[in-house]
Amino acid sequence: MTNPLSPRRLLILSCSMTKRDGPQYIPARDRYDGPLWRTLRHVDPDERKARVAFLSAEYGFREARTTIENYDRRMTREIAAAMRAGGLGTRWPLPKTHRRAMPSGEHPGMHIASMTEHGRKPFVDVCLVGGALFLDVMRHFVDLFQEDGFVRGSSPVTEVCAPIGIMRQRMSIWLNRSTGDASDDADDGGRR
Repeated sequence: MTNPLSPRRLLILSCSMTKRDGPQYIPARDRYDGPLWRTLRHVDPDERKARVAFLSAEYGFREARTTIENYDRRMTREIAAAMRAGGLGTRWPLPKTHRRAMPSGEHPGMHIASMTEHGRKPFVDVCLVGGALFLDVMRHFVDLFQEDGFVRGSSPVTEVCAPIGIMRQRMSIWLNRSTGDASDDADDGGRR
């Protein structure tokens, strides 16, 4: 069960090179095991302080409860550019061939729509955590989320890109911060 804050605050984390072994598919928030993800599990183990999504070179933008396989793919300038160019409709992972009429994979638009009840409960506070390439793509997606009503246009957007110890600290501070507007469940259609 989530508290009233979780549907209205969004934390987007970059993936982690360090991953836990286990079954073939497990939720991303359990698979990723880098310092930021361990901090997240410690500070907000039940996702009561914010909804969590991730950005990955393999899977693109997805909700952190999405099950993923163990993989090894690094974010590159080319992948980041392809994500920005593809917007909210490009499916990840990208198909290996062009033979399919309908590409496999999932696209960012379906995840953000699900997380906001199709824009009926837009996010009002956002935090982006990751390296420079990841933040570039995250910023672009947040702009698109705002255009489509998934993030309220007036929402504060906190960016965290620093040495890992500082990133862990700033992410924890953001998660533990209480915002009155974040629990505002007024049915305003998400636009103010």
